[in-house]
Amino acid sequence: MEHPGAGTFGGQAGRNGATAGSVAQDWPVPAPDEDHPVDADLPARVERELVDYLDTRRAEAQAADPAFADAVDALRGFVLGGGKRIRPTFAWWGWRAGGGDPGGAEAPAVLRAISALELLQAGALIHDDLIDASAVRRGAPTIHVAFAGRHRQHGWLGQPERFGLGVAVLLGDIALTWADDMLADSGLPAAPLRRCRAPWQRMRTEMLAGQYLDIFTQVTGNESADAALRVDRLKTAAYTVERPLHLGAAIAGADPAAVEALRSFGADIGVAFQLRDDLLGVFGDPEVTGKPAGDDLREGKRTLLVAVALERARERGEHAAAETLRSALGRPDLDEGTVRTVQGLLTDLGAVRAVEDRIAALTEGALGTLRAAPITRTAVAALTQLAVTATERTS
Repeated sequence: MEHPGAGTFGGQAGRNGATAGSVAQDWPVPAPDEDHPVDADLPARVERELVDYLDTRRAEAQAADPAFADAVDALRGFVLGGGKRIRPTFAWWGWRAGGGDPGGAEAPAVLRAISALELLQAGALIHDDLIDASAVRRGAPTIHVAFAGRHRQHGWLGQPERFGLGVAVLLGDIALTWADDMLADSGLPAAPLRRCRAPWQRMRTEMLAGQYLDIFTQVTGNESADAALRVDRLKTAAYTVERPLHLGAAIAGADPAAVEALRSFGADIGVAFQLRDDLLGVFGDPEVTGKPAGDDLREGKRTLLVAVALERARERGEHAAAETLRSALGRPDLDEGTVRTVQGLLTDLGAVRAVEDRIAALTEGALGTLRAAPITRTAVAALTQLAVTATERTS
């Protein structure tokens, strides 16, 4: 059978030739020794958990006021309207790696608990789009843009943009609050719920710390690779891969050696995941990513891709190239022609190749850690496939 998790992210095997080749030749994926329906059907099951939970909370919103229920409908649509369910998938396999039994009595509560990660993600994205002034997410208007549009359509009082901003803040807060509620009310027994509290709390703090550092590096103009990697580690790696794995392992009561190995694997794959995202943020196909090409440039993101390009330009004395790149960062009106010029510079300066090499190295190191981890062959197989698809995706 196909390894559990294969295709979960919609990536294409072989896009990153170095990584894909290494996986195929150096780390043959062992065949899973068990076959559980939940493993193969995980994204759909997470979706059903979210539908059930959001329908219940929507009924509460309707009882409070129909206007509030209308706003909650927008949040519900945002949560259910896209996303790859990456975080619950890693959390599930952290639980499986720690000895969790998908056929056991605790499995339904675990599924509900890890589905809460999608609400955490929704809150983060809504706020992130607001902070970055992004107009499009998943091919549709972002929450603050959509509600500003409603304001204009109905001719309401005040400023449309202020209304959109306020609604985005509130809906993001609701998503974050409901994430905590969904975890607490998941039905997990007291002991696993207590064990997962620490990784959950640290994940939330790291996520917000990474978001702050992201905007801080933009306003201070910090161009260093170290600063970019620090943001990657906190903003994405921790709450996308490392802490979800930690969360699942904690629920299962995994031994410290397994937790340490999973976290190390997750930290490397999480950074590689973000580096792929950085490349897609400049070179991605809008039809696939759902965001305009070059959006990271317009938002002024100081990614590793940009840091390496500026460093190479300094080393080579290519001051004009560095100035062109700097002048493109943070320009909301950046046109397609300038985006193509910057794409060419990033390629010619070797920054794209350097980031691809970093992704390959991180993936290779992570998979080495995984193979030595004291976890089941089934979990090794699934996490290997997830690592490859996460770092080779096209959206």
